[in-house]
Amino acid sequence: MQIEILLPLIGYLLLVFGLSVYAYRRRQAGNFLNEYFLGGRSMGGFVLAMTLIGTYVSASSFIGGPGAAYKYGLGWVLLSMIQLPTMLLSLGILGKKFAILARRYNAITLNDMLYARYNSPLLVWFASISLLVAFIGAMAVQFIGGARLLETAANIPYDIGLLIFGVTIALYTTFGGFRASVLNDAMQGIVMLIGTVILLVGVIYAAGGLHSAVDKLQQIDPMLVSPQGSNGILSMPFMASFWVLVCFGVIGLPNTAVRCISYRDSKALHRGIIIGTIVIGILMLGMHLAGALGRAVMPNLTIPDQVLPALMVTVLPPLAAGIFLAAPMAAIMSNINAHLLQASATIIKDLYLSVRPQQIHNERRIKILSSMTTLLLGLLVLLASLRPPEMIIWLNLLAFGGLEAVFLWPLVLGLYWERANAAGALSAMFTGAICYTLLASFNLQLGGYHPIVPSLLLSLMAFIIGNRFGHNPPAPVAASSSL
Repeated sequence: MQIEILLPLIGYLLLVFGLSVYAYRRRQAGNFLNEYFLGGRSMGGFVLAMTLIGTYVSASSFIGGPGAAYKYGLGWVLLSMIQLPTMLLSLGILGKKFAILARRYNAITLNDMLYARYNSPLLVWFASISLLVAFIGAMAVQFIGGARLLETAANIPYDIGLLIFGVTIALYTTFGGFRASVLNDAMQGIVMLIGTVILLVGVIYAAGGLHSAVDKLQQIDPMLVSPQGSNGILSMPFMASFWVLVCFGVIGLPNTAVRCISYRDSKALHRGIIIGTIVIGILMLGMHLAGALGRAVMPNLTIPDQVLPALMVTVLPPLAAGIFLAAPMAAIMSNINAHLLQASATIIKDLYLSVRPQQIHNERRIKILSSMTTLLLGLLVLLASLRPPEMIIWLNLLAFGGLEAVFLWPLVLGLYWERANAAGALSAMFTGAICYTLLASFNLQLGGYHPIVPSLLLSLMAFIIGNRFGHNPPAPVAASSSL
């Protein structure tokens, strides 16, 4: 282990715990459910932007994305910029209307919103189970990325790194709740931004300049500098699928949607869109370009996911590498705590309280159950991460697609189509889930498209057809009185 690399990381983790203690004290004064899972709906524009970025940018972006750019070349860097409009789409389509309705219905979770809109317990239960299954996979990706980061950059064995990382995340999310999550997201967003710029400059310098780096890539494989990428992987169907999966479809991600009901006012929303778009553009370009150019510095890596941590210890001094190690660690921690809180809220608010609604007034029990659920979920995901795949990006995209196939149309059409009813929404959710599961399980790519594309098309058709057999939606029901 390199102590110069570990010291900045230890200091960073202590700061994370300090913010969690502060958040824990703040939430003692307010309504527990609203404070623990939404932070009192008090986010400003900068914090909103950073928490959305922290939720979206993950181990796949800091570890898997640069790993794919290392393997497939500059074409993947161009492909990654498809993600630039995600903040505009998420906050623009969901933002204002979603937040207004959430306050009107006293909604704390995404499923509160779905129940208020469709008044269907079956829909809420199916949504909850789908969310939990997909979140286990999504969180496992982050745990693997964090452990692999410590393994490569600090020479900590994978299993020990996984334990350190998993316990840290589970504890600070358990005790801090949503406010700790967004406060850490704000800090971690700054760390990610600075770290990305420093590493990219270091990689270009180590490669002898940008022109020299590109020349070396061309000597290794001319396809590394072509728009089609190595092995011609970046076909039109692949790029269209990627746009649906990581840009347009992000509207349907529950952990993104819940951020859209937690900001303070319209000014915060507009500022969040601007700041978020700028920051995510810098992060995506910087991380993926560092990964692609990193092949000119380290051409013989056998596991592409190791490129970013390996570059840290190669092109940066040990102390600087330790500081930068906090950047991908920040991305991963932000993403996991968002998933953990959403999963915990689903179990407690949407499932437990729907069976035992009288317990909503027993705040002491709810506090204990919420904290223990978050902790146990973290430990469960830790166990699921013990046998990692070679490239985590594909596992992360698989989980992304599953959530989008279930939630996208019920969310969007529920907001913008007054006649949308529970029959249509359930038809869309069942069709999307079944279609995506079958296509992904058998690795079927119709016309070369990722399973998410036909799944969303069939899900939309099922919504429209199923809607004809349902009744006009009743007046929305306040979440606190129903679940």
